[in-house]
Amino acid sequence: MMNRLQIPYSTTNSHSKIVLDYIANSIKLDAFITTQASYHNIEDIITAKAKQPINKVALVNALSEQHLTSPQAVLANIAMLEQPNTFTICTAHQPNIFTGHLYFVYKIAHAIALAAKLTKLYPTYNFVPIYYMGSEDADIAELNHINIASETLTWHTTQQGAVGRMVVDEALVALIDNLEKQLAHAPHTAEIIKQLRNCYALGSTIQHATLQLVNYLFGSYGLVTLIADNALLKQQMIPVFTNEILHQTSHQHVLKTNSALAQHYIPQATSRPINLFYLKGNIRNRIELTYKDISQGENIYEVHNTDIKFTQQEILKEIAQYPEHFSPNVILRALYQETILPNIAFVGGGGELAYWLQLKGVFDYYKICYPMLVLRNSFLLATNAQLQSWQKLGLSTEQLFNPLVQLQNDYTLTNSTNTLNTFAQAAAITTIYTELTKQVAAIDVTLQKHTKALLQKQLNKLKALDKKLLRAEKRNLTEALQKIAKSRNLLFPQHNLQERYDNIVPYYATYGKQIINDIITNSEGLTQQFSLLTLP
Repeated sequence: MMNRLQIPYSTTNSHSKIVLDYIANSIKLDAFITTQASYHNIEDIITAKAKQPINKVALVNALSEQHLTSPQAVLANIAMLEQPNTFTICTAHQPNIFTGHLYFVYKIAHAIALAAKLTKLYPTYNFVPIYYMGSEDADIAELNHINIASETLTWHTTQQGAVGRMVVDEALVALIDNLEKQLAHAPHTAEIIKQLRNCYALGSTIQHATLQLVNYLFGSYGLVTLIADNALLKQQMIPVFTNEILHQTSHQHVLKTNSALAQHYIPQATSRPINLFYLKGNIRNRIELTYKDISQGENIYEVHNTDIKFTQQEILKEIAQYPEHFSPNVILRALYQETILPNIAFVGGGGELAYWLQLKGVFDYYKICYPMLVLRNSFLLATNAQLQSWQKLGLSTEQLFNPLVQLQNDYTLTNSTNTLNTFAQAAAITTIYTELTKQVAAIDVTLQKHTKALLQKQLNKLKALDKKLLRAEKRNLTEALQKIAKSRNLLFPQHNLQERYDNIVPYYATYGKQIINDIITNSEGLTQQFSLLTLP
């Protein structure tokens, strides 16, 4: 069992001002949300969501087709979604190969833990955790790699379009071979490698492979994976897609919200006049209203970087007949999610919450319930040996999040037996020049400015000397400072938060499925703090 130490997010130097203000319940953000993240507000959001019509038959049918061979706990939760007192706790992420970074796992664990917590607090309702797979994302460079120790394993492919539709090829299978060699001595390597091979079988789509892997890791907890690239589900978005083509409504509302947000923050996401992509085969390119065809009397819509064009009548017909050919971008994806799900809370990272705060106007326009926003849990996984090494250097847990240069400077200043600053000399020189300024003023007041400039010049030279003294003393403490760098780099690889760099597979290879259970067990519901977890 892991030991946990919770640390305020504000001390970790890892989140933006807008996110820190959100979790602090700043009144500056009240206009951009429906309700604050609190257990006291759960029933209010349930009441609001219950008024929104949800096509649960379509949802259950789509999920049932996607989960033909899923664990029983998943199938039971899918069936339960048809009940009127069942609501969802949703998180979303793209289908990164082998789950990508650790925060993929943390998001899902948080959704599972929050659903379980709410089930205990509100026994008259059912709460189902949902992983909404952003399989239509076409940014392959963001999804095609994982980091193992200091090495990046990258899937090189010429496939294009939505990553979820791409298929597993020999290059991807070769990465699993590489993983197996690197983790050969870990006790649970054979188990996790076997599952990766089963999930990422040649010819399988990435979205199906990801669903299978997520089922293996989280299926016993009843997590339901939703692949939103689905014709049945997108039929419910026909009115929104049509409105987007004709009136560009979402763009107008986001621009209005951005104007209000910009008084205090920099908006996260960029809205376009048309927030839709055309999705067909290996194409996922944005739709643009380029000009009016005067001869036809209709607007012309082009699919960017292709030869595909539609008149207004043609594109509306395409939406009506094939809504699955249209893919929402970041602005409309959230609306799609909340249209098809009986969702009351969305668990997301700092960047996600920042762009959700731009969207309430869009939700209000379409009369879709805006969910409670929950900042996902963040963890730092450390062994006892790593923490003891850190403490032996005389460093505190709170200092873990300080930049390396600051850590080394602080250590040098604390442990040096020499005086590494010229504060006393600067004070003495300032006193001398203060008297000199008075003397000069008595003769010629215009020389005061020149005298003050001479003082500043001397002070600047002393500051430069301070830096040289610190650098020189750091050379004398090279061994200790190298230990600090090594110790910190083990916990913050490549100077990143561990969760934004590491992958779950090496941890699974070492600890087995217990690592998943421990992360879920240590996941908080609505208590939002950073957690340091000590590995057994």
